[in-house]
Amino acid sequence: MGIPDASRRSDGELVRRALGGSESAFAELVRRYQDLLYRHAERMIGRPDDAEDAVQAAFIKAHRRLKSCRDPDRFGAWLFRIGSNACKDYLKSRRRLTVSLDDAPAVLAQRGNPDHSLDRRNMREAIDGALERLPVEQREAFLLKHVEGLSYVEISEMLDVSVPALKMRVHRARDELKVLLRMYDR
Repeated sequence: MGIPDASRRSDGELVRRALGGSESAFAELVRRYQDLLYRHAERMIGRPDDAEDAVQAAFIKAHRRLKSCRDPDRFGAWLFRIGSNACKDYLKSRRRLTVSLDDAPAVLAQRGNPDHSLDRRNMREAIDGALERLPVEQREAFLLKHVEGLSYVEISEMLDVSVPALKMRVHRARDELKVLLRMYDR
């Protein structure tokens, strides 16, 4: 038997019900946050399958540690920190093939004819490649601000970082992306 009008219940109420043993309450929380977590994980990690694994790991960890959620009404921010940490852990453990910034123009030239403008797919690859080169904290702040469209206050709650620190991360990310994307435009 499901929860009537579960979509109208607050996160706090669903957390309390889940703590009381209601699997359908936790399932509703998963439905509410899975798309946001997945989009963030995919952009942070860069691989859809690995992003799915990170999101699944985050939900499993959240389910197991639900009692440690201090403020059930802020479940989304608590869950996002778990998901964000799962992405960071994955990135730390992943062996990455890197290309030095000095070699990047040669690698790009091999991908296609440099005389033609980048089509939409190549532009996406260029942006994703530039995002991957950003420090994780800058990439995360930039994506939440400019891709997810969250306010600095919302991001601050999710990441437990001050608003001025987030603004600096986003500013530095923008500056670095401009430099990296100029390389792709040569």
